[in-house]
Amino acid sequence: MEKDIDKQLELIRRGAVEIIDEKELREKLLKSIKEDRPLRVKAGFDPTAPDLHLGHTVLIQKLKHFQDLGHEVLFLIGDFTGMIGDPTGKSETRKPLTPEQVQENARTYKEQIFKILDPEKTKIVFNSKWLNSLTPIDIIKLCAKYTVARMLERDDFKKRFSARKPIAIHEFLYPLLQGYDSVALKADVELGGTDQTFNLLVGRELQRDYGQEPQIIITMPLLEGLDGVQKMSKSLGNYVGITEPPKEMFGKLMSISDELMFRYMELLSSIDLDEIKRLKSAINQGKLHPKKVKEDFASEIVARFHGVDEAQRAKDAFRAQFSQGKIPDDIPVFNIPKGHKVVFLPKLLKDSGILSSTSEARRLIKQGAVSVDGEKIHQEEIEFNKDEVVLKIGKRRFLRVIFS
Repeated sequence: MEKDIDKQLELIRRGAVEIIDEKELREKLLKSIKEDRPLRVKAGFDPTAPDLHLGHTVLIQKLKHFQDLGHEVLFLIGDFTGMIGDPTGKSETRKPLTPEQVQENARTYKEQIFKILDPEKTKIVFNSKWLNSLTPIDIIKLCAKYTVARMLERDDFKKRFSARKPIAIHEFLYPLLQGYDSVALKADVELGGTDQTFNLLVGRELQRDYGQEPQIIITMPLLEGLDGVQKMSKSLGNYVGITEPPKEMFGKLMSISDELMFRYMELLSSIDLDEIKRLKSAINQGKLHPKKVKEDFASEIVARFHGVDEAQRAKDAFRAQFSQGKIPDDIPVFNIPKGHKVVFLPKLLKDSGILSSTSEARRLIKQGAVSVDGEKIHQEEIEFNKDEVVLKIGKRRFLRVIFS
């Protein structure tokens, strides 16, 4: 375990928005060294989606920091609370997941997190283990520890209440059960996004009620997507999925602005903060080109999820494509039977798998981000007069369409 408290705090503070309470955290760190007992650091993930993107990994990277410092990581999969649905940031009641959906998504999470965390130093826990055993009396006693007035202090509940939108009783249970997770695990520290502050504070208060030392809360920012404006989200199409092909991942990271690059580096990179400052200064002084820094960062992230060799191949492919204007050799192929020369392009792009939905395709076509053999198109229905064409979608994606 790292014995220097100041060094521990420096790494823990990296990228964090708020620490509640840093004085208490210092005391916990001192105690952990004195007793030679690592802190129990918890972060919870509801398995609501099967694939993680880089925005999700901000918390996982912070867990890695605690691991590197010698502390114990508790990766909590909310298989029980996932069947309630986190109401955070929602304007209406969420549809609960089925047990089958929860288990499948949880399985995928477990496969992905060890791209960052050390499996030998990570304890994966499911909150159904203790929440399933709560009796009706236990639930009533838990609910008695919080008031409706306190629940309505939550911004999302407050807005829905003011707008006279329904709030189901079970939604009030979510923060209480999440807080009870901290009691069951005797967590010393809990991590969460800034949108989770209320839930994290509930856990801190419940621990006091159950006679435990309250956990430290560390909130991390919600990572901006590739547009640098909205938070990273699959629904907005501004995400980098950690299971995406290496070339796609590399190309997406190369598309971000120079300013956003340093934001990503602080939250996602393993590069020392002092080195990041040095790189930024060199760019500002004109001694270093930002493209070189961006390539190194993109290579680091691709290597993390796909290996060093794949990262190098992705870099070489990117340079060949954008420096020399080449179309990659290994672009996907989509076959259409002859006689179907007039096609509805959004459906073609979705059916080929190059895009996830027709709505995303229509948006990109409207933005002029789709071209056929080098010519931008704006219409959704198009007539092809060749047996083979190459579609370019955005800056990095290509699709060869063959009429056979």
